[in-house]
Amino acid sequence: MSRKLYHGASWYPELWSREIWEQDIAMMKKTGINVVRLGEFAWSVFEPEEDRTDFSLYIEAVSLLHSHGIDTVICTPTATPPIWLSHGHPERMHREPDGRIMGHGSRQHACTNNHFFRARSAKIVEAQAQALGRLPGVIAWQIDNELKSHVAECFCDTCRGLWQKWLEKRYGTVQALNEAWGTAVWSQTYQCFEQIPQPSTAVPFLHSSSLSTMHQLFSMEKIAEFADMQASIIRRHSPQPITHNSSIAFHLDNERLFRGLDFASYDTYASFPNRNAYLINCDLWRNVKKGRDFWVMETSPCHGGSLHGQPQLHPDGYLKAEAAAAYALGAEAFCYWLWRQQRSGSEQPHGAILSAWGNPSIGYRNVLEVEEARKTLEPVILDTRPLQAEVGLTYSDRSKVFLRTEPHRKLQHRSLITHFYEQLLHLGLHRDLVPEGAAALDGYKLYASPYLPYLPKELTDRAVARVKQGAVWIVGPLTGGRTEEHTIPTDAALGRYLEELAGVETLYTYPMDGSGTTGTAFGHTAPLSLWSAVFRPVAAQAMGVIDQGPARGEAFLTERRLGRGKIVMLGSMPAGAEGDAMLRRILLHYADEAGVALRTDVTPGTIVAPREGKGYRVWVAVNMDGQGGSVTLPPGCRDGLTGEPVPAGRLSLSPFDCRVIRMELPAKS
Repeated sequence: MSRKLYHGASWYPELWSREIWEQDIAMMKKTGINVVRLGEFAWSVFEPEEDRTDFSLYIEAVSLLHSHGIDTVICTPTATPPIWLSHGHPERMHREPDGRIMGHGSRQHACTNNHFFRARSAKIVEAQAQALGRLPGVIAWQIDNELKSHVAECFCDTCRGLWQKWLEKRYGTVQALNEAWGTAVWSQTYQCFEQIPQPSTAVPFLHSSSLSTMHQLFSMEKIAEFADMQASIIRRHSPQPITHNSSIAFHLDNERLFRGLDFASYDTYASFPNRNAYLINCDLWRNVKKGRDFWVMETSPCHGGSLHGQPQLHPDGYLKAEAAAAYALGAEAFCYWLWRQQRSGSEQPHGAILSAWGNPSIGYRNVLEVEEARKTLEPVILDTRPLQAEVGLTYSDRSKVFLRTEPHRKLQHRSLITHFYEQLLHLGLHRDLVPEGAAALDGYKLYASPYLPYLPKELTDRAVARVKQGAVWIVGPLTGGRTEEHTIPTDAALGRYLEELAGVETLYTYPMDGSGTTGTAFGHTAPLSLWSAVFRPVAAQAMGVIDQGPARGEAFLTERRLGRGKIVMLGSMPAGAEGDAMLRRILLHYADEAGVALRTDVTPGTIVAPREGKGYRVWVAVNMDGQGGSVTLPPGCRDGLTGEPVPAGRLSLSPFDCRVIRMELPAKS
């Protein structure tokens, strides 16, 4: 791919006449669209009958786009198997835990583990890669579309057999599995792997936690293998990089999925009131394929929508702010679903750039604003790179699985981690969301790992290595109380290894919601919530003490110096407005102790994205809440676009405004 910022949309040439193609491409040029994504739902176009393939329509479409200077991302069509694959073959279809078999229609109705489906998927992907993979204008590939967005684990006969083989490979013997899972509870002991069920709904109460969690991890591994298969085929016929448009909402282990792909991309339809859910994606996907720019592959130009719902319309100006924030935080592309509104199907109400009848939509003028922002920002973005944050926050799809199995009071990992993230935003701390399996934590001065029921020893060791070099590691809440097999540790409540490192003994773990428990730390008092751990310092110091409740007088927050840094144990989540204030105070205190310098006093609702070029740094400040904002500038700043001097002191931004501020760096000796 050439170095540029991309501004794109999804386009479906199979749905429209050649006359409309010409109209669409002329409008794309006018709008500034320089890349389109196509093909993800076109299997029945490519292969209308089994073994009769025809890619001529897409060869023509890609060639026409290229002739007008518009690049293409080609998608494999395996999300929508054709009727000839589905009809009369229930064994090929996805089966729900209650035994319901998916019928043809919608998408993702086939079992991606079914042997016939896998074979046909491989065949169509290979034919597609041979036909389209080296066409001029093709700059990238996308595997499938939104894997596991509408369905989770499959419960068909094929999957049951693969599940049992996966368990045998993992544990070796059924005796080892029985021991790891503690199956003697309720006489669940198995005699052979063939007896082990999938966690269906056909039980009177609940399945074992180990069974439920392991089955989800099995499903995630198998869907990643499906993507690996497609990527390996494409690479035989095309030199272009490969991605998948994913989401933290889908039933995936994204870290595992992207291990075999070349760059990260995702879709997000966060509404304006939920804008922090948009920003958290930028700070995560920048780090999924570290060092490689990510793509916002799908977002709405104005509003989402389907036959069953129409989310809120973006206010004018917000789309430009979304795009500016994405580019500044590490995006190479900002793309919409979709170009022209679909006249049929289940997503007719979904926002688009053009209406089905060809007129500009309500969001069209905002798309023009994005294009103007793209052209303005492009020289700065291409000449700089996002700075790694000094504050890291662990993100874990494995933890998402643990909380699906054991949600306590209907907890959801995404909302929990987003709330914690919002406190970092509020404090103006530049932050990275760090995948759980990140090879190293170099550069992080403050590192937090909340909501990790299972805390791998490898992650603990990496964090402790940073602590000894001077970092502060905040552990919890809801971290460390489960083993890898989703059982409770028996050597200590949070595992002896962690507790000895932290210098604490965990006295109790229990749900504090509704118990009247309050705690005080750093001059703030707040209710305490969630399934919580109560500590007795052994070689640590109590920094937060329970004032009221069953464990009155005991600690919920401790710290222990280790090497040049500290391990901080946060056993409970401060709740409500008072709790948010307490958590921010805790984070700020330890950011100060750790010497976190990469931060600003930006007002809430506005972000600053720091980037660095050769001998200089830029701050890209973007107002996201439509209320305007401000940030204090140091002396010696210039406007990053005009070069004009900008005085030190308070810089004001108008609603949805974007400013680029340049600061020269001292010459290195």
